[in-house]
Amino acid sequence: MRPESTNGTSGGGLAVPMAWLCAEYIADELLRTGALVESGSLEYRAGRRTLALTIYLCDSAEELAGVRVVSRIDEWLSLTSYEHPWREWVGERLAARQERERDLDEGADPDLALALDAWRWLRRTELLAADLGESEPWHTPRPMDSVVDEYAQVWTPAWQLGLPLSHLAIHLFC
Repeated sequence: MRPESTNGTSGGGLAVPMAWLCAEYIADELLRTGALVESGSLEYRAGRRTLALTIYLCDSAEELAGVRVVSRIDEWLSLTSYEHPWREWVGERLAARQERERDLDEGADPDLALALDAWRWLRRTELLAADLGESEPWHTPRPMDSVVDEYAQVWTPAWQLGLPLSHLAIHLFC
């Protein structure tokens, strides 16, 4: 991607999405270390994109290359936890970054473009997953001692499968 502006800051070269690439690398390493799913699967891809998006959007300075992974683990665990409204958090963070990009008027941010693409894929792609009984809002939750029928499956957005996978991978890293 070439930046639209070549006012001396980029030298007219390629704009490299370093923040996104670093977030994706960290996510990939965490998921590979956890070895929860096969690395070529759609589930792995959903987990990597979900975790990369979380890592990228956590970084307020947008300079992931210098961040120590260990110092951010607790924050990532909190954001990917079951009780956290992750989808809304992502929407708010992406909207804020898009607004800031419009305000700065420096051309397209390649990191943001890749993050938006990942978010579109996570929302639009559906994966077949075990029905845990929570797909219908009026459905009463199962008792803790009940058995989940793993053969009963439902289509779910990729982020809903990637989120617990991300959380487990981070937890296993600790």
